[in-house]
Amino acid sequence: MDRWEYKTIKFALKGFTGGILETEDFDYELNKYGSQGWELVSCFTSNSSYGYSRDAIAVFKRKSRL
Repeated sequence: MDRWEYKTIKFALKGFTGGILETEDFDYELNKYGSQGWELVSCFTSNSSYGYSRDAIAVFKRKSRL
């Protein structure tokens, strides 16, 4: 049976009300983790007050090396 390990990364969103993601920085991080064997399985925003998005959360997985 396969075993998995997971990693969660938080990216700060820009803009007065949030919601603006620096795609160059995001792409860099995706490629960095991808080259280490991590696969992106989910990405979602977290909300602060009044429904504004302040962070994007990326969840990665890879087969456990243990």
